[in-house]
Amino acid sequence: MQVVIALIVTADGFPLAYEVLAGNTLDKHTLTDFLAKIEAQYGKADRIWVMDRGIPTAETLALMRASDPPVHYLVGTPKGRLTKLEKSFLTKPWATVRDQVTVKLLDQDGELDVLALSAGRQGKQRAMRQRRPKRLWKRLHALRRHTLSRDDLLLKLGAAKKDAGRAYALVRIQVPAPDEPVTAETFTFALKRKTTTPSPPA
Repeated sequence: MQVVIALIVTADGFPLAYEVLAGNTLDKHTLTDFLAKIEAQYGKADRIWVMDRGIPTAETLALMRASDPPVHYLVGTPKGRLTKLEKSFLTKPWATVRDQVTVKLLDQDGELDVLALSAGRQGKQRAMRQRRPKRLWKRLHALRRHTLSRDDLLLKLGAAKKDAGRAYALVRIQVPAPDEPVTAETFTFALKRKTTTPSPPA
């Protein structure tokens, strides 16, 4: 079940109130109701709405900018729009806003787009991507040490694939034919050497 919540906080981040609207509806259909309900109950104010990229439509954002007073917002950019903005961002300089965080600003069409780069977040994501191949590699070696039927092996490989995500494509796996036993010769695996991902340890 999806629950839709609007949290009202001060400029320092302290919560003042919250509202819960009907769940299990498309996010983009809830925003207009939120705006009307919050303004009716708490009055119009110089608020900044912070939203997930899937909540507002372009039409809703245009109405927010055109309202009196204008409604300010911070929203994630849809992936399709990011592609269109790439060339415009190339000529913009990076500015440091705090330790390990730099941004580029693009002011056009009545909106200010912010491209943020976090060195800490980048390192964390890189470590997460490297953990999955290593975990998969260890799991494959563990399967080889166990005595399994072919059906059991296929089930466990399916679970390993789900856990590994995209990392599963980094490994070439050969499974026994239906009439073959599971042995070190019939169940083999190796890294696809064309990838640039570091090889996990044996």
